[in-house]
Parts: sequence; C-alpha cells; structure tokens
Amino acid sequence: MRDKTQTNSAAPGDRLIRAGAIVFFIGAVATLVTVAPLFFGTTPFPTYMFGLSMLMGVGFLVAGAGVLRSVAAGRRQARTTGR
Repeated sequence: MRDKTQTNSAAPGDRLIRAGAIVFFIGAVATLVTVAPLFFGTTPFPTYMFGLSMLMGVGFLVAGAGVLRSVAAGRRQARTTGR
C-alpha cells in the first residue's frame, strides 16, 4: 500500500538514472549501427566512433551519479528516522 503522506515517492536520482540509461542506449544503438557494416568489410573504420563511445560513457556516468544520489538520499532518510 502506498504511503499517502509522501507527495513524490520517486527516489531523488531516478531522473538521472533514466536520463543516463537513455543516453547510453542511444550511444549503444548508434555504435552497433555504425559497426555493423565493418563486419562485412564495406566501409573503413569511421573516425567518429570515438565520439559514440564517449556518448555511452557519459550516459554511464550520469546513471551512476543518479545511483549515488539515490543512495545518499536513502542514507540521509535512514539517519533522520533513526534506523
């Protein structure tokens, strides 16, 4: 049963986690689409692959920041409630 006293039941880092996951997914799909022709030998290695891998890394870091923010908020809440 949901607690009616809380107006927002989402953890503080949920938006960061969601945004990081979306950015990581976009980078991963773009990387796969770019790498697929390389397996067939039709195109040389594109120079922008470094940028796509950086996009995946940024998404991973943003999601990690969201996780850390959620953990910190949970610890603060546990400290204030005395658990």
